[in-house]
Amino acid sequence: MSGRPKLVLASASPRRLALLNQAGIEPDALRPADVDETPTKGELPRACATRLARAKAEAALKSVQLDDDLRGAFVLTADTVVAVGRRILPKAELVDEASQCLRLLSGRNHRVYSAICLVTPKGGFRQRLVETKVRFKRLNEEDIDGYVASGEWRGKAGGYAVQGIAGSFVVKIVGSYTNIVGLPLYETVNLLGGEGFPIRHGWLNAS
Repeated sequence: MSGRPKLVLASASPRRLALLNQAGIEPDALRPADVDETPTKGELPRACATRLARAKAEAALKSVQLDDDLRGAFVLTADTVVAVGRRILPKAELVDEASQCLRLLSGRNHRVYSAICLVTPKGGFRQRLVETKVRFKRLNEEDIDGYVASGEWRGKAGGYAVQGIAGSFVVKIVGSYTNIVGLPLYETVNLLGGEGFPIRHGWLNAS
């Protein structure tokens, strides 16, 4: 492959794409990886995020290898898990799921784990796991009902999106904010740069 190496983001998340763009990186293609994200029985949050990021990378790599234009590209995937203790919260799709998540998170600490996996042009797999501790204020029923009515939680790990209304619930964050959004930027950019991807290529016109 001649010229600048290409980058494939194997995610359908607009938030992950926006975060990469924020760092001045524009993927050459989006190839969302369709994998079963159900945790295995007894699986711990850290292990779940790591396993799913790797599974997404393997699935996306198969797709990329079939595309002449993308063969040999970097492939980036991520998976984010929200957990209270050892309990993994769902990616809420139903109102009851969202309400239960918010009641569980109310007034207490929880942890957000994002695993990133990068496939290099030579087929190597590189992974990082980032952990952030988040504390929510105590939510009353009006908070919960109002937030559920917003619909903002749908499809979000733990039933909330920190970059939206739920940001007003956060009392304290220890660690990476972008990790909570879904892609820890510091670790992602360093991983890409360390493997030879020209991360500053798009900075000139980033503004």
